[in-house]
Amino acid sequence: MTTRHDEQHSERSLWSRRQMLKAAGGAMAGGLASLAAPGIVRAQSQSGPLKLGIVFAKQGVWTEQSKQLVDGVTLALKHKGNQILGRDIELLWYDEANPQGAQQNISKLMYQDKVFAVVGGSNSGTSLAMSSVAARAQIPYLCPGAAAAALTGSDCNPYIFRTLTTTMVASRALAPACLDIGKNWYYLAANYAYGQDIYNSMSGLLKQAGGKELGYDKAPLGTSDYSSFILKIRQAKPDVVMLGLPGGDLSTFLKQWADMGMKGKIPVACPIIGNIDLWSVGAEAATGYYGMPWSFSNPQNPQVEKEFAAEYAKMHPGQAPCADKVWLGWYTTRVLLEAVEKAQSVDANKIVKSLETTRINDGAYDAGYRSWDHQMLHPCMVFKVKDKITDKWDWLDAVAQEPKQPSWENLNALFGTEQEIGCKMPPH
Repeated sequence: MTTRHDEQHSERSLWSRRQMLKAAGGAMAGGLASLAAPGIVRAQSQSGPLKLGIVFAKQGVWTEQSKQLVDGVTLALKHKGNQILGRDIELLWYDEANPQGAQQNISKLMYQDKVFAVVGGSNSGTSLAMSSVAARAQIPYLCPGAAAAALTGSDCNPYIFRTLTTTMVASRALAPACLDIGKNWYYLAANYAYGQDIYNSMSGLLKQAGGKELGYDKAPLGTSDYSSFILKIRQAKPDVVMLGLPGGDLSTFLKQWADMGMKGKIPVACPIIGNIDLWSVGAEAATGYYGMPWSFSNPQNPQVEKEFAAEYAKMHPGQAPCADKVWLGWYTTRVLLEAVEKAQSVDANKIVKSLETTRINDGAYDAGYRSWDHQMLHPCMVFKVKDKITDKWDWLDAVAQEPKQPSWENLNALFGTEQEIGCKMPPH
């Protein structure tokens, strides 16, 4: 495998932005008759390496999460000997600095570099932007790190596949534990798609349970001072504070929550969190109930995932253990490579069809992308930060798994019906 970093792609691009948009429009103009897609997109060299694109942040607040996602991608490739269908894989990594930049970079990968697929997206904003390009270019785009419901809901398309649990499903998994604490909740969410999804999901579940909303505040993304919000929460005295804050924002809030003497007084919770979000807080400030797709310390992990975590630890001695984002990158790429092998082709439409039916069974249950909305069906875990943290990295106790019996039928029920999801998948 060879890896190429392209920080200044626009300077070296063979196409101008105008030419790129013209080509993208041409892909749409052909209508259903051209679903085989234009040759400029589909053409793959019959010799030399096959190109796989990744779009993850190299700068800004998403950098650390993106690095771990990339670590997972490269480990999945390593497990395949950095080859697929007897050919080497060349990994092309472009930046996702903002939605517009991510959109431009995935366009370059699909139209100019002629990759057979793209794995990318550390957050909902950039992932939604890239999804529209995948639909135009008709190239598979697998998103491991975005939770916004629209991605595989109202904005779904045949070429987008999402691995991270939606906020709706993560909320369903978390709500019972929070309702056991009490039914008077206060909401604090970032004012963008992810935060709004959490509020909509959790407030609906609270209402169904006969609970009461004591307040709802929207914080700007990247808020550095949460003291005014914390004072309002303290005055309201809720049973639970439901947070819809991503990554670094959540870390900032938890540090200030502890600094203002609130840790241990009112439980906090968030449907989706990552290991690095908690680790960046520090053991003295970490607290709460959280949904996570995976944890290295979960004793319920199947053997193959325990071995994966052990291999990662061996590759990174003295560093943090395998975080959930590493698992998301690894699992997403693992399913992609399995689907390509099953299809015995890098034709985009054949990969899409194969992704819809490829299932991973590590000994306990089948997991894979659902055919009609391309959401990964995989059990949801709920963890609680230990009351007393004694290990440098292992801070979480598993308190629930949903569904408790993760059959494909039960997973389907948890992840929602077609009416609930709202995906109207175009023919493909």
